Amino acid sequence: MKAFSFVHAADLHLGYSQYGLEARREDFDRAFTELVDKTIELKPDFLIIAGDLFHQARPSNVTLENTIRSFSRLREAEIPVLTVDGSHDSAPNLITGTILNPLDSAGLIYHLPRHEGACWRKEECCYVYGVPNLRTRRKTEELLPAFMEQNPPTPDPKLFNIFVFHMALDLPSLKPPYMEAEAPPELIPEGFNYYAAGHVHTPYQEKFKTGLLIYSGCTETVSYDETQTKKGFYHVKVDEKGSVLPEFMALEFTRKFTVLEQDFTGVAPSKITELAVQLVKGADEDGVIIIPVLKGVLPAEASRAQVDIAQIRSAVEKALYVHPLVSLRESEVTEEVVRSIFESEFKDLKTKAFEYFLQIFSERYSRDGAEKIARIAVSLIEPLTKKQEEKVKQTIEELL
Repeated sequence: MKAFSFVHAADLHLGYSQYGLEARREDFDRAFTELVDKTIELKPDFLIIAGDLFHQARPSNVTLENTIRSFSRLREAEIPVLTVDGSHDSAPNLITGTILNPLDSAGLIYHLPRHEGACWRKEECCYVYGVPNLRTRRKTEELLPAFMEQNPPTPDPKLFNIFVFHMALDLPSLKPPYMEAEAPPELIPEGFNYYAAGHVHTPYQEKFKTGLLIYSGCTETVSYDETQTKKGFYHVKVDEKGSVLPEFMALEFTRKFTVLEQDFTGVAPSKITELAVQLVKGADEDGVIIIPVLKGVLPAEASRAQVDIAQIRSAVEKALYVHPLVSLRESEVTEEVVRSIFESEFKDLKTKAFEYFLQIFSERYSRDGAEKIARIAVSLIEPLTKKQEEKVKQTIEELL
């Protein structure tokens, strides 16, 4: 077997205008440009992108144009790009398909699940096999075996074998708090030397089955809880004997985030506003994104709505953006009042519960999606406390 090297990246989320900011969309493009620059400098035999190249299945024209420009540079450098789709850029339906298909037709990438056998080979070096992302665990368990039956993985013991996928595996050592495992490890076939994974945004590696499992992590900050996560990709060298040397390559020009967590238990909303403004002003610097996380339990009869978010956001002069996260809880109610909720005597408390859930879910979902989940969350309170398991199960199944 010939020695070779490859680059393994994932979760680029190109086109993500985080917080509605054009500057953030440009940040994700800049990270990809740096990745391409470094890849061309390293001169690997090929580049693997393990899903979520784009943040949406239908990226904007400007995002698509910039991406094509970068892929053209890789093609000119004679570095093949092998891809699988992720949970964000997978096909929205069978008719329209994924945007990765026309990029494949244009010869800019080689989209593994689209080709016969879902594989790519480099003579005397390696065999690369890739599967599509199926979004949920139920669909993965149902459809992935059928895909592999139609496209049987055939690792060659004489070559270095790579399995590419975009899923969080259900492993005890891999439990990201922000996502549910999409596949049991039993679904992933044996016989591969390197399992190139995407979806988990933190770089991660461990021995797995017959080889090495590596999540390359993301290339820019997608969620505020990733601010301390290293951003980059892996450059993997393989020698003539098949020994693997993965090296994490950090990206240098990612946006700086500053997270300010503060517990304001017992503090009045007006004072919270004043203190949060002081915190934000103290962290103000050029181009930074500041995330003040306001935590704790408010005094009796105080409301989260009384915290002046607009004043906190406008407290900076140099920062790119301030994005307050209000995790304040209104004072806990007595058992008697809680019981009254279930008896529907105080409907205004159910309304408050709905507003609380809506605020939480609005951080990750659209307004319509957040409202739907908030209504279901409120409707689950009573059957959960009364141990009405069938009603709980029915409500959750309707949501899914």
